[in-house]
Amino acid sequence: MKPVILDVDTGLDDACALLLAARHPGLDLRAVTCVGGNVGLDDVVINTLTVLEAAGRTDVPVGRGAALPLLQPMRAAPHVHGVDGLGDLDWPRSTRSPSPTPAIELLRSVLLDAAAKNDPVTLIPLAPMTNIALLLRTYPEAAAGLREIVFMGGAAGIGNATASAEFNIWTDPEAAAIVLAAAGELGVPVTMYGLDVFYDVVVTLEQASGLGGSASADLARKLIERRSELYGAAGASIGDGGAVCAVIDPEGLTTRRLPVRVELAGSWSRGRTIVDSRGSSDLTSDPYGVSPTVVDVATAVDGSRYAELWLSAVR
Repeated sequence: MKPVILDVDTGLDDACALLLAARHPGLDLRAVTCVGGNVGLDDVVINTLTVLEAAGRTDVPVGRGAALPLLQPMRAAPHVHGVDGLGDLDWPRSTRSPSPTPAIELLRSVLLDAAAKNDPVTLIPLAPMTNIALLLRTYPEAAAGLREIVFMGGAAGIGNATASAEFNIWTDPEAAAIVLAAAGELGVPVTMYGLDVFYDVVVTLEQASGLGGSASADLARKLIERRSELYGAAGASIGDGGAVCAVIDPEGLTTRRLPVRVELAGSWSRGRTIVDSRGSSDLTSDPYGVSPTVVDVATAVDGSRYAELWLSAVR
């Protein structure tokens, strides 16, 4: 089993990812940490506990993290995820409480324990990376417990929050820049599962109609139905769930190793991931040089393979 931690701002697609991570027999879900993003932090925590409860995983500790980005106000996305973040499904909400240990301390504890046991963890940020930035700058020694970071965010092509920027990076671009810089300094491998593949793992309404008989499967069906309704389509992407699929089955993902930076100052491009695909001959006149952090950037995904992986786990 591969040990993983998810960092989430639980909306509809984070819920798809949580169900997969909680139910797949190849993953050992060590902890989940929460950050404000798709909705406010209070709703993120409740949504996360609710999904884990549906998955039968009340054993997984849930840490409450940063409510706001490092430098700017939070800008939620109720038009995408509903007012409550779970598509206003009227699903029974968990009454459990999160761990008394704050997210950053929970991350540090789990990662240092993993380092001591030589059992490194894959960290899967599916949200603005505020918690991860704070962790790696406050406790850089915790990186010894990391096998890799596989994050959902960014784009080599167009954005969604703006023409240039993807939502998770745009929400806290300083945090994303810090995480990439720290990963380069600390030698942590990074994979970017961005918008270039995000929409390509689709579960159809027909496939989802066969889900049922357990709380996990019922919730999974409702998530696909609600996302399909929101987009007026006959199916829906599992979104963030694809990043978890990439950890379980990396052979289904095509990547290129490329330098990546985050734009922090552009009037129209703040939050853009600058993916440098130039050849070496194009770099000699660049006054900024090349980003010191090289990332495995996802460029293509086997969508049907990952859709079936998700379906088989949530059934």
